[in-house]
Amino acid sequence: GCGKSTLLRMLAGLETATSGKIFVDGEDLASLPPYRRPVNMMFQSYALFPHMTVESNVAFGLKQEGTPKNEIKERVADALALVQMSKYAKRKPHQLSGGQQQRVALARSLVKRPKLLLLDEPMSALDKKIRQKTQLELVNIIEKVDVTCVMVTHDQEEAMTMASRLAVMSEGKIVQIGSPGEVYEFPNSRFSAEFIGSTNLFEGRVVEDEPDHIFVESDDLEARMYVSHGVTGPLGMPVGISVRPERVHVSRDKPGSKHNWARGVVTDIAYMGSYSLYHVRLPSGKTVVSNLSSSHLMTDSAPAWNDDVFVSWSPASGVVLTQ
Repeated sequence: GCGKSTLLRMLAGLETATSGKIFVDGEDLASLPPYRRPVNMMFQSYALFPHMTVESNVAFGLKQEGTPKNEIKERVADALALVQMSKYAKRKPHQLSGGQQQRVALARSLVKRPKLLLLDEPMSALDKKIRQKTQLELVNIIEKVDVTCVMVTHDQEEAMTMASRLAVMSEGKIVQIGSPGEVYEFPNSRFSAEFIGSTNLFEGRVVEDEPDHIFVESDDLEARMYVSHGVTGPLGMPVGISVRPERVHVSRDKPGSKHNWARGVVTDIAYMGSYSLYHVRLPSGKTVVSNLSSSHLMTDSAPAWNDDVFVSWSPASGVVLTQ
């Protein structure tokens, strides 16, 4: 791995950082043991006690701290109501579904009112349909209690759905931070472009660079690439141009522009329901992927397998990558 779970464990105090500081709400927690940190962690396995009822699992941490019984009862009831598990309070974990066990684990994490909630791949044990529903429920619950949450996931779609800010990690380092929209639309490296979503990456060299545009020549394309923003660097500098599949147009007709197009052959059309993925092989051997609405397939102008076509995109669709 790239260190996602290790980072989470350092925030929780389960791993010791070799250097640096860990600030939560202005306080450096690096030297504090786990039990003194205002941090709760929900593990991938949920780690529920099998011999305890739901309410006993949720109450466990409060009992360990010596919280008064009346307060425990009230806070446990509030936490179970928050995750909509009140009617299952007397059940044991084995009597619950995976999604219900997850809610109990979340209630146990929130009942202590932490300043920071840590989630280690919380959806990994759920099937896809339940996972999609649970993602939105979890976001709503976290917003209701107004707690800062750091979640680790290897699922890019899950990260895009749930996060207000994304941190992309590679080899133990955070390589980009931003909103889901910023990271997806403006990746700062080839790694980010290919890791968050899918992209068409064209390698080339700068042949003209101005503050408001750049021209790039690539061995994969007949036409030059024109991108409507500049880049700092010398002529001839190697760069990558990232173009997302949904920005690529496929047509039998040659584009009117002098830039940002290539001819090719449709080698595959993958029907995905609401959209279809066109795979177009260029003369250079490179394959360009285009994400088109499936309604486009119903028109007479829609290209078919083995058709000679042109792929094209607008100047605003490309992102220049120097890393």
